[in-house]
Amino acid sequence: MRAHRYVVAAAALALLTTACSARRSEDPGAATAHRTVRPVAGCGRGSWTDPADLSPARTPARCSPGRPAARPLPKPRKITIATGTLSAEYVAPLEVALDKGEFKAEGLDVTLKVLPTPDALPLLAKGDIDALWAAPEAAVMNGVRGGFDIKWVAGNFSPEPESKSGLWVRLKDGETASGVRMAGRTLGTMIGKGSVIAYPMQKALASHGGGLDRIRYQQLGSADVLTALQNGGVDSAWLLDPVWRQVTGKAGYAFLGGQPQGEPLGGMLYGRTLLADDVDAGVALLRAYIRTVDTYFAGDYKSDADFVTYLAKLLKTDPAILRSTPPLRMDWEIRAGTTTRLQSAYRAQGVEPGAPLPESRTVDRALYEEAVGHAP
Repeated sequence: MRAHRYVVAAAALALLTTACSARRSEDPGAATAHRTVRPVAGCGRGSWTDPADLSPARTPARCSPGRPAARPLPKPRKITIATGTLSAEYVAPLEVALDKGEFKAEGLDVTLKVLPTPDALPLLAKGDIDALWAAPEAAVMNGVRGGFDIKWVAGNFSPEPESKSGLWVRLKDGETASGVRMAGRTLGTMIGKGSVIAYPMQKALASHGGGLDRIRYQQLGSADVLTALQNGGVDSAWLLDPVWRQVTGKAGYAFLGGQPQGEPLGGMLYGRTLLADDVDAGVALLRAYIRTVDTYFAGDYKSDADFVTYLAKLLKTDPAILRSTPPLRMDWEIRAGTTTRLQSAYRAQGVEPGAPLPESRTVDRALYEEAVGHAP
């Protein structure tokens, strides 16, 4: 079970605490606090937004295409980034950056390594990998609570308004979408407890007479979630892109809510290596990522048929499937309070003990702010 894996990951992190305590004697945030931030050509006021702005209509930060320009490191640096998959669309900026030479332009020799978050966390904490493309899930929060220097340093995306990726319910006879009451129903999910989807699920359930502690979870394989919803094996399900397309507009199903618009729930996580030991490399990595977003993903990238074909080849998927869903709203910034809201949902699921961690221990915006020349 995925929830069990979070417990195992947290335990593994705890075992590493004593061995690595000397490396954590100082706050890694101090390494970025005193760096000089200079203006960056092509990255004006539109290259940052107020983190407190939670408006769904907020325009994501953007520099000009091709900006911020590369600033190669004096000495080449090998970087390993762990990711749970290489086929999901949200990983596309990393794959494009690798394929187009954006990392290489910074003097970075980047390897993308497929590893699930629970397996990657101990390696990130020890410095065996440099970064993790994932989300501040419950396992991450529990690792930080155990004393490890792991912070969320850049966002990934939020959905377009047309997206219906999220919580779907099978309506009972005579039931309407506005009258759905979720308490006591079964939720089919391939992700399980402790994932960032707990936060948007909490919001959706609260609007429909339920709660994270008032539903029954049934963890299923990715190929089984939709089938179970369609044949009545579960009452509801969290459907991802492009699976939700198979029920949208059909009688008997209702969409209750998905990821909040304008609020990324994942992205890049750094350990102490890039937070403190080699901040220049940490900034360079984000600079390449941001430049890739500005150049290739700034707007409706799916309106370019040639780019969709190229992207489908990189992701090893069918171009028709890629075109079947709205583009993701790529966004490197992190909203204020997101990790607090996530932790509230984790506690409701019973997978995160204790008081919530303050944002100062979970988020570091200084590296992407430096990359675009923003000095708060």
